[in-house]
Parts: sequence; structure tokens; C-alpha cells
Amino acid sequence: MIKIGVLGAGGRMGQAIIAEVQAAPDCWLAGGVERPGHPMCGNIIGEGLVICANAAPVAHKADVLIDFTTPAALDEHLRAAQDGKAAILIGTTGLEPHHHAAIDAAARTIPVLQAANTALGVSLLAALVEQAARALDTGWDIEISELHHRHKVDAPSGTALFLGEAAAKGRGAPLETLRLPPHESSPGARRAGGIGFASLRGGSAAGDHHVLLAGEGERITLSHVAESRDIFASGAVKAARWLSGRKPGRYRMADIFGI
Repeated sequence: MIKIGVLGAGGRMGQAIIAEVQAAPDCWLAGGVERPGHPMCGNIIGEGLVICANAAPVAHKADVLIDFTTPAALDEHLRAAQDGKAAILIGTTGLEPHHHAAIDAAARTIPVLQAANTALGVSLLAALVEQAARALDTGWDIEISELHHRHKVDAPSGTALFLGEAAAKGRGAPLETLRLPPHESSPGARRAGGIGFASLRGGSAAGDHHVLLAGEGERITLSHVAESRDIFASGAVKAARWLSGRKPGRYRMADIFGI
């Protein structure tokens, strides 16, 4: 039985993950955590379990923590995981370089999987984008567009940046070098070989991502459409199963699916 603690238990993703854990015969919900003052703190989520405001006690009961919260909470959650000797899956997006440095440090003592997206299809899409970018020369322009619900804060999405990194890897350069500024702020001809991004927000869209490779006289579009948030919850629980009992280190969703 894999004991899973859910960080961000009051959010839409947290609630979906809790439901997935409770429906899985091989998983047990170790607890749920929210930020202090969150309206869901104190809510019952299982027999003898309420959403609390402290990750440390949950980390000591869990084999794996699943974190879909905010970048500001990451350091605390990594410390709790290390103190409780729990593995941690980080699905939080909008991370900065210092967050990744903290993840690298934690991965020296516990298993850590950081994922921009926990859906199987996105891992496969990234592999296809990298392959296509490697096969096509810089005469093919790359544009990545994404649509998310009106409540999403970061833009471009973490998944869009993940796909951009895959395209940049295929082109043999860092994304920081190839990323184009927003087209409306950079008038003039498009820089050859660059990678552009566009973000749309509205309604309840769970996540649409499209990678356009546009050449002279022809275009290729590679896409992934999330029809429900449940696919991310299912992928996160599958990743937690895989991560439980692993050696310390930093892992990717692609490691789970063998991509």
C-alpha cells in the first residue's frame, strides 16, 4: 500500500488527486495540506483526516507527497519531504532557476520528480517535438500556443515552456537563446530559428497545447488536448506509484513511460 500526501488539497487539482488516490486499491491517503487560512482547512477528506496547514506531519506519514501548489510554497514542502524522508512529485508550474536549484539539492537525499505536466500524451508530444525540431532546419518557424481556464496565473504555461525546451533541444541550443519576445512588442521580421509563444485564457479549458512548425508552402501541427483535469490526477498517482521506493535523484515523467 502506497501512502500518498496531497499538498494543495483544497484546489481543483488537489481534489482530483484525492479522489484518484481514494479510488485506487493500492493507495492510501496519508493526509492533505493547504496554506494557513485557506477556507478548506479543517475540511474532512477521509476517515480521521482533515486538511491541515502543516506539511511536516503529513510528510512523516507518507511515502510520496504530491505537490500542486505555488512556487512560494516549494521550499517549505521540500524541507518537509526531506525531514519525513518522503519522495515528492512536484507539479507546480511557474518555477524560477532558484526553485530548480532547490529541487536539485533535495534530490541528493530523496527521490524528486518535477513535471510540467503529468499526462502521458504530453510526454510523448515533447518527444515528437524534439524529433521534428531536430529533423527540420531553421527555415521552419516554431510557434507554441496554449489555452487554459481563466483562473490560471502563469503564462506561458509550464507545459508550453516544457515543449519549447524540447524544441530547443532538438535545435541544439538553450531555450533562453531561441525564445522570441512577444510579437506585438518586437515589430519587424521574425528571427529565423526562434521559438515563439502565445497564451490564451478563458472558460474552463483544462489545457490545449499546439506546436506549429511552419515552412515555406507547408505546415506541421503537433497537438495535445486535455479534455479533463482527471488525466493529470491519474498521471500524478501513477507517477507517485513509480516514485515510491526509488533511490534519491531527480526524475522525469518520461522516465516513467520509457520515452
